[in-house]
Amino acid sequence: MPVADLQIEILTSSERWSEFARTMPDGCWAPRLAGHCGEWIKSLEDGFSHPIYLLRALDSNALDSAATVGLLPLVLVRGPVFGKFLVSLPYLNTGGVWGLTPAVASKLVDAACDLADQLDVKYLELRGEQSLENPKFNFQRTEKVHMRLALPDTAQAFNKSLKSKVRSQVKKADEHELAFEFGGVEKLDDFYRVFARNMRDLGTPVFSKKLFAAIIKHFDGNAEFCVVRKSGLAIAAGLITHVRGVSEVPSASSLREFNRTNANMLMYQRMIHRAIERGSSAFDFGRSSQGSGTYRFKAQWGAQPHPAIWQYYVRKGDPDSMRPDSDGKKTLVQAWQKLPVWLTRVIGPAIVRGIP
Repeated sequence: MPVADLQIEILTSSERWSEFARTMPDGCWAPRLAGHCGEWIKSLEDGFSHPIYLLRALDSNALDSAATVGLLPLVLVRGPVFGKFLVSLPYLNTGGVWGLTPAVASKLVDAACDLADQLDVKYLELRGEQSLENPKFNFQRTEKVHMRLALPDTAQAFNKSLKSKVRSQVKKADEHELAFEFGGVEKLDDFYRVFARNMRDLGTPVFSKKLFAAIIKHFDGNAEFCVVRKSGLAIAAGLITHVRGVSEVPSASSLREFNRTNANMLMYQRMIHRAIERGSSAFDFGRSSQGSGTYRFKAQWGAQPHPAIWQYYVRKGDPDSMRPDSDGKKTLVQAWQKLPVWLTRVIGPAIVRGIP
């Protein structure tokens, strides 16, 4: 398809996103990622209340039903502390360009860079899994990988595939008389209590409860919480989504004082079992730095690394300055860890919604 025949349309509402996604042709250069589904676009739109810009590439010679040949969802992340950023997509590990050919994808990137100039953001960040050549890109991150597990047909087959050490750790959880349950919005408070506490301990501002409520709402039964309890108290909790044969855990936490119970191991085993029950063929643990503790935790379940390629059009500053382990942020992290949890729940959401 000649690039001259392409038109770029910019939408500021997610209303027609699912319609356009359904009409995208097969065999795209850049595959559809989890972040491209309409449920996520709507959840981020409602959960963050940030402006969204949905870029659509159209073939001007095609009929209306086949006109869409590329999509790029963007969110304008902005706040009073750090400034403005254009991201695809915040909170998620994936997003970026979804195009029929590299030429279509590059045209969408050009339009996104122009939009970044118009909005005067610090940088454009595209969270993809394939590298795209474009002269506007001037920074890239590849040090993290997606950890994904191919699922067998039954929970029994999965259990048999585990190494003896993992099976032993899961079995130890039984000694502590833990209970687990899945549910929707009625489990939100339990999930958020554990999640907010863990984020404070990590020194990271917590996302708002509004975001997780929006996810449960828009996924309409395809997102749920898993809660592990001891004597009625929630001590571990995770969010799991089920989309197009992939079950993903974008957020999960456990209380450190209960580490001896192996509640986290029990929770992940049950979430993997749940994914198999839902007919998923893959379980996505999320991103990790290679060789890190979280990488090893995910690898012990059989998860394999897959590329995570984040590409940038930097206009101002240094993207590394936004990392929590940067020199300028270490003091802030340490100070945050000393705050009471109730205070981090009050002020955290307003801060983190401005962090890409």
